[in-house]
Amino acid sequence: MADVQDRWLSVEEICQHLGVSSDTVYRWIDRSDMPAHKMGRKWKFKRDQVDAWVEAGGAAGDSREEAPEGGAK
Repeated sequence: MADVQDRWLSVEEICQHLGVSSDTVYRWIDRSDMPAHKMGRKWKFKRDQVDAWVEAGGAAGDSREEAPEGGAK
């Protein structure tokens, strides 16, 4: 059963695993070098790579998580 644990996860599955939206995941891929692999038109993820990236502070690098453009005045 080791192969089941090591399978590639979809965007929806990694969102559920991390508890974030798909917009956040796509932003992390684009701005924070989230470990993701493009397969055709779909992004796929290895859970252990993403977990290591989060633990290393990769997710903390995008301080504009859900902030609106231009900021508050």
